[in-house]
Amino acid sequence: MKYLFVICFLFQIYSTSANAQSYKYHTVKKGETVFSISQSYSIDEEDIYKYNPNAREGIGVNEKLVIPVSEGNTNESTSSSSTQFVEHTVKKKETLYSLSKQYNVSIDDLKRYNKQLYAKELQMGETIRIPSGSTSNSTSVVEQNTPVQRPAVNNDSPAKQITSTREHIVLPKETKYGIARKYGMTVKELEGLNPRVEVLQPGMMIRVGTNVLDDEPVIITDERFRFYEVKPQETLYSLSERFGVSQDSLKQLNPALKEGLKFGMVLKVPKKNSDGEEIDDEAYTGRGENADTKMDLSRSIDNRSTKEIVLMLPYHLNKIDADSLPTYRNTILNERVVRISLDFYSGVLMAVDKAKSMGISTNLKVYDTDRNTGNVTSIIASNNFDNVDAVIGPLLQETTEVAAQRLESKNVPVINPLSNRTMRGYRNLFQSNPGDELTKKAMFDYLSRNAAGKNVIIIADGKSFQVKNELNGVLPSARNINPSNNFVSEGKLAEMMTAGENWVILESENINLVSSTTSALNRLARNHDITLLTTNKNNAYESDIISNNHLGKLKFRYPSVDKEYDSEISEAFIEDYEERFKIEPNKYALRGYDLTLDVLLRLASAEDLYESFEKYPGYTEYYESKFHYMPNAEGGFTNDAIYILQLNEDLTITEADDIKS
Repeated sequence: MKYLFVICFLFQIYSTSANAQSYKYHTVKKGETVFSISQSYSIDEEDIYKYNPNAREGIGVNEKLVIPVSEGNTNESTSSSSTQFVEHTVKKKETLYSLSKQYNVSIDDLKRYNKQLYAKELQMGETIRIPSGSTSNSTSVVEQNTPVQRPAVNNDSPAKQITSTREHIVLPKETKYGIARKYGMTVKELEGLNPRVEVLQPGMMIRVGTNVLDDEPVIITDERFRFYEVKPQETLYSLSERFGVSQDSLKQLNPALKEGLKFGMVLKVPKKNSDGEEIDDEAYTGRGENADTKMDLSRSIDNRSTKEIVLMLPYHLNKIDADSLPTYRNTILNERVVRISLDFYSGVLMAVDKAKSMGISTNLKVYDTDRNTGNVTSIIASNNFDNVDAVIGPLLQETTEVAAQRLESKNVPVINPLSNRTMRGYRNLFQSNPGDELTKKAMFDYLSRNAAGKNVIIIADGKSFQVKNELNGVLPSARNINPSNNFVSEGKLAEMMTAGENWVILESENINLVSSTTSALNRLARNHDITLLTTNKNNAYESDIISNNHLGKLKFRYPSVDKEYDSEISEAFIEDYEERFKIEPNKYALRGYDLTLDVLLRLASAEDLYESFEKYPGYTEYYESKFHYMPNAEGGFTNDAIYILQLNEDLTITEADDIKS
């Protein structure tokens, strides 16, 4: 009976809290429209447009909308009566951020009591209400206007702040992990709010955040499950492997994963794998502490057998007429894929020679796929692949998948060198290019680890609404600017700037928007500390109308599969390459060299490619690329080693200086 009373009491707390609000967030589901959403909340479409002006241009799945709750369901007078306000007339250059610091209140509270700020920016001359204190004696929900210091997620980041808390009654069998998970916090953050609480006791009241998961049940301990706190750089793939369950199972156990995996998140995970065996995740050798350790495989060579390597690339040899080299020369000049293949091949030859100088012999067989899946099938059917150690290539997705499928039964590794497309899950397929999704997540990880204490501003056009929503999930305190006609004014940007570090995240493929934003930021950088970042360095940044000098002054940072090679370190390589091929190596030649040398060194330091990942869980790095292969839940492996690069003012490119932070 006592347990039932506690549950009912908590339900009343949640109900009271919900009814006290005059707006809520709605996550758009598949098939929903503005009209259907307005009907479900019994409001007019114009009410939605008022607080979400961009919705007139369309809404997307998972986009968050501000929904005003009807006055009949609110208790605004109760809320107002317990809070005192001061009126403030907005002055020039004042921002929500500066006002929150001046009055020691959160930006969320400023918006809460000034609803128009959900739909538009702060305007000079307007008068807003600022909460100055609370007289509420409620024991159920406590709204704190005074910032509560909470410990940082990691030891290197400044502490974050929780500006709104509530009281939680501890239920029997509840744990700190379970409670933290319920309120979207880390255990360290929960302990920071309750420094005097060492051991939880049923019936105890503790302070928690107010971000309750909508569909999250009461969390209690269970003999079949335990709780795990997500570490930096971990992905759903690595967690799936660590705990021996599918990604779908993890998502079912943890509804919050629908919004994406985040560093510091507390997950409910099984104690046993699908075979009923106890999971010893301490012995797991995937992405973790070792993943950030650089491995030098040249010091571990112990397998001196000749390496059987097959190289499959599209050369289009069938287009060479008899005794007609000029014809093929024209083919090279006119077909980009052929040029890439030949450049890559030149790097492979350089890597084979380098391996030979280390005592590694290689038997290299080269086949022309002609970009044709039938050719790949024919090559494999008419040649003996029983003793092949690895296949490098084919270049494109379809031909690579066919090669992996045909060689899967022989367990011959097939390594795609360049494609960033997601491929089918063959257990022998290795994707050396992490792909767009992993690259984006690497930037999310970088931002979550380094953005604390920065004034973060997100600029995203309509086509980038999905990544905008994801960024706001990673950086909940970030402020947003919505471009108008692919333009952002310098004045609007200036209003957002602070005296400290300003990080501007720009998400767009529109050249006009990128150009206007970078130009305006460049002018503002004369008086402000500004860093420009993006999760996707697309072709817009390569346009002639985008000034590299502007990007350099803005310390432009972005994720990349490869970095710019150090001319001093690679001087001997460049000289050897130019002497052999009479031309300076490009990025495809360097990729061919890095990838092939990595494969040969892995084969020379283990029995096969698969064993090398178990023996050497860290990453390897060469002139332009690094490699750290992680198993995919669907099968096969993907390289998840990604650089975060910075364009400097002298137009050199280096790794971002706080990458290790």
